[in-house]
Amino acid sequence: MIEAQNLTRRYGDFTAVHGISFSVGEGEIVGMLGPNGAGKTTTIRMITGFLPPTSGQVTVAGKDLFESPREARRQLGYLPENVALYGEMRVEEYLAYRARLEGLGRSEVRAAIGEAAERCLLADVRHQVIGTLSKGYRQRVGLATAILHKPSTLVLDEPTVGLDPKQIIAIRELIRDLGRERTLLLSTHILPEVELLCNRVMIIDRGRIVAEGTPEALRERSVGNPTLRLTLKGAPPDAAETLGSIDGVLSVHPGAGEGAWVVEYTAGSDPREEIFRAAVARGWVLLEMARERTTLEDIFVRLTTHDRAGEPEEVPS
Repeated sequence: MIEAQNLTRRYGDFTAVHGISFSVGEGEIVGMLGPNGAGKTTTIRMITGFLPPTSGQVTVAGKDLFESPREARRQLGYLPENVALYGEMRVEEYLAYRARLEGLGRSEVRAAIGEAAERCLLADVRHQVIGTLSKGYRQRVGLATAILHKPSTLVLDEPTVGLDPKQIIAIRELIRDLGRERTLLLSTHILPEVELLCNRVMIIDRGRIVAEGTPEALRERSVGNPTLRLTLKGAPPDAAETLGSIDGVLSVHPGAGEGAWVVEYTAGSDPREEIFRAAVARGWVLLEMARERTTLEDIFVRLTTHDRAGEPEEVPS
């Protein structure tokens, strides 16, 4: 539903986005993840038509955003990072105003407002002045305006920023519900958001896509040899030598805490049973044995942390 090809945005001598290309297919929820200043918001503004690219092309549902802007924008619903609302208007008045801006006819406006208010849980505040609403409710009003014209694609830029934990849970549930029937592109720097909501992830850093894929695929591509975390009680100092002699074990290192060890082993092997047998045979008390799991946070930090050498290592596609 969204195709971006070689998008570039320059501000004088500074290049904020470097020729990135990606697609978001029908029914997908894709997360655009990156640190502050990575180019996420600039990219979002280009693909929603709010900012012209220096070069590149965007199509939405097959319509070129710059050659056929009206047709393309009819398919888009956009929630910017900072929702622009008129605080002196009542919720229903504002939704009616936005519905007319979206080109809905008089006969369509009332039904569209009712449906959007119901979907975004705004029924209890329809007649309330927007300026008196909490930030969570104002985000819901923003989402309601984005779906008034029933777009096939939603683009959400930092939809939970600044909300309290209860509000974040409510907005995430709403986003998950909306994503069941629409293509959805979600820009965020909040890792749990991506894990909970997205089918696929793009990690952007310094205006470039440095990794792309499902969270699980990113883990598989980025991880080295698998490791186990052990905690042994009553094990002698030569425990590392014993553990290192087990088939498949590559190395054994002290872990964090008393009696803790990190065991690196070859992919495809599973030394856990032999480790258990060795512990029993030697009278060690095995308090813990668990596989270490590479998290999206680990991948994100590795790809977006820069040293003096310059660019981060990319995850192969």
